Amino acid sequence: MTDDTERHNAKMAKKKAARDKIMATKTDEKGLIIVHTGKGKGKSSAAFGMIFRCIAHDMQCAVVQFIKGGMSTGERDLILSKFSDTCAFHTMGEGFTWETQDKSRDTEMAQAAWAKARDLIRDPANKMVLLDEINIAIRYDYVDAAEVVAFLRAEKPPMTHVVLTGRNAHADLIEAAGLVTEMELVKHPFRAGIKAQIGVEY
Repeated sequence: MTDDTERHNAKMAKKKAARDKIMATKTDEKGLIIVHTGKGKGKSSAAFGMIFRCIAHDMQCAVVQFIKGGMSTGERDLILSKFSDTCAFHTMGEGFTWETQDKSRDTEMAQAAWAKARDLIRDPANKMVLLDEINIAIRYDYVDAAEVVAFLRAEKPPMTHVVLTGRNAHADLIEAAGLVTEMELVKHPFRAGIKAQIGVEY
């Protein structure tokens, strides 16, 4: 065995011992409030990755889409066609706000989505509920941030995970969350004239 190999092995053994010591202290489980925000792509994609993990483990889950409307997406089509018995899917929005251009209608739809979300979160059978693009609905005052935070703190079952996606997450939601990820925009093909593409964006 070379000196480099011995040094590497000793270093990794030391890291493993330290890691094992840390992991031994992590014994609790709880339902998390999870926020995916930021200007970068991947917020909903990462959240749907979690939903598909739940489906793979036969864990009941649900999705409420607050903004995205009639456009077909791969994740929605797959869940509705193959996994509707495990994952309830509710598309409650009617499209992006710059397309609808009707604040009163958008508010009405967002309030209906929030009512559906509350029902799904209250149901302890649902181990994860994804509130897709709710941060956008909150940003435009379609849904009240304080009401969302108060509900999650008071009524979310202890072992239910709730995932909230969208840019510009409200500071109070970030404070209430146990897991927050901010997607940073480094490069995006849209800036180079590339439109949204099947399999990448939807």
